Amino acid sequence: MAQIGARTKARKRALDVLYAADMRGESGAQALDRVLADGEAVNNPYTTTLVRGVSERQERIDEILTQFSTDWSLTRMPAVDRNVLRIGVWEMLWAEDVPDTVAVTEAMNLVRELSTDESPAFVNGVLGAIQRAKDTLL
Repeated sequence: MAQIGARTKARKRALDVLYAADMRGESGAQALDRVLADGEAVNNPYTTTLVRGVSERQERIDEILTQFSTDWSLTRMPAVDRNVLRIGVWEMLWAEDVPDTVAVTEAMNLVRELSTDESPAFVNGVLGAIQRAKDTLL
């Protein structure tokens, strides 16, 4: 079995925090602060980078997702998919050390493991379209 990389684990932990925030109606940053206050360790600094990055840019990320997720409103998407897409968009547009293909692949792997059978194709389609239009979005 392939060893799971530190960043892969960090993405999954960031997804946990963002998903919880989504369910509670709070920002990712608020959820992260709550997790830390509860004494839960966030072992990889990249988890914090992702959660805070998505939180700071969530309004713009959600605008982009709304533009590119044809036939699916953000509220209709499974919450896992919505938050995986937010992480993927943030990594593609604002994480300078993450190649786009890695962001897409990692997002697809997360939804393959945690969401519906249709989710990998959906996430791949949305992130692929965003990747192709990337230069027009920043």
